[in-house]
Amino acid sequence: MGDSSTAPRKRPKQERSRATVERILAAGQRCLAEHGYEGTSTNRIADAAGISPGSLYQYFPNKDAVVVAVIDRFTDALTAQIARDLAARLDQPPAQAVRTTIESLLDALDVHPEFVRVAFEQTERLQYGRKLAAFEHRIEELTTAYLLLHGDRSRSAAEREAAVWIVVRAVGDLTVRYALERPEISREDFLSAFTRLVLAYFPE
Repeated sequence: MGDSSTAPRKRPKQERSRATVERILAAGQRCLAEHGYEGTSTNRIADAAGISPGSLYQYFPNKDAVVVAVIDRFTDALTAQIARDLAARLDQPPAQAVRTTIESLLDALDVHPEFVRVAFEQTERLQYGRKLAAFEHRIEELTTAYLLLHGDRSRSAAEREAAVWIVVRAVGDLTVRYALERPEISREDFLSAFTRLVLAYFPE
């Protein structure tokens, strides 16, 4: 996002400064999870971090700057985790790989469901899609590698690209909705039905 109003004031270089920023981001995530976006303020974040509001403003100009940085940190961690999980499953058969990947994403989203809700709402409001796009692109690369490794040679490159685009966004969107909406569908039923749906896009 190129909006300078949500850019950090300065990049921490010293260990003490980095530790302060980390405390601010951890406090910001807790506040968003506990109080929502409207109930979170820079004063509340500073208090939760154990610092003065003036110290917070040394690094972030406003609440949205903290929110963007918190979402950045969360998305980076989620991307790294899911990418590691996918890379580790490249040799697994499709049914096992698909199911365990969906399980991993559900587990990650279920750790802080209220924060995840706020993060997705504010990502849309702030028109902040850069990190999400990077996450999807990385997962697309790994999914394409998996398909080729498991013999997906009959489809054209364009057909494979379309299938990967659909699968990656379907997995992301539906797992998020399941984690946030908590429908009256058991986790086991969701995993089984969704795995069958995604496997339709994999070579037999």
